[in-house]
Amino acid sequence: MSDASTSFDPALRRRLESGLVALNLDPALASPLLDYLALLARWNKTYNLTAVRDPQEMVDKHLLDSLAMHPYVDGLVARGGALADLGTGPGLPGIPLAIVKPGLRVTLVESNGKKARFLREAVRQLGLKDVRVVESRIEDVDEPGAFDAITARALATLPLILELGGHLLQPEGRLLAMKGVYPADEIAALPAGWALQSAYPLTVPGLAAERHLVVVGRGAA
Repeated sequence: MSDASTSFDPALRRRLESGLVALNLDPALASPLLDYLALLARWNKTYNLTAVRDPQEMVDKHLLDSLAMHPYVDGLVARGGALADLGTGPGLPGIPLAIVKPGLRVTLVESNGKKARFLREAVRQLGLKDVRVVESRIEDVDEPGAFDAITARALATLPLILELGGHLLQPEGRLLAMKGVYPADEIAALPAGWALQSAYPLTVPGLAAERHLVVVGRGAA
């Protein structure tokens, strides 16, 4: 669907390409990412999938914000690992990550029927062979230990994410949680059996807001 993204102002493509370069990604990835954005913008008019409607804001707050964590899934890609994106909404960060990391196996978990329909259509139109959609509440996904990593973006607190989706992780699996400011209180409240492994400040091109990737795994609490 390479024609869809041509409806955007050329300045938008340049903004995205500049952001991709800043994130050490190939600027040619702007085309499939804008195809996804065009599809999201079109569906959003009817289904209200996201409160962000301005395309420039979508580039910064959806695409580039999702992609800021991309270096931290390289290990998953290298070993053919599986990532579950919990409460993905319109596919964030799972779809942008799948676009820029071919071979990354992504499961998009979303309970909202309208959003799940959009996700299935996006996966089909974008030709994302390694992406599947599970329309379900997170806690009801019956795939214990099936994933090397789970991720969530603006979904819930760290303890609640683990309460809902911790069962999906294999014994050595990790939660890769996208957060704003460093969530010291949430880390202090991690449930027994889970521990902070690392935390990385993220820089999102076009956004001045603070961002962190918090990595949690099983261990002494």
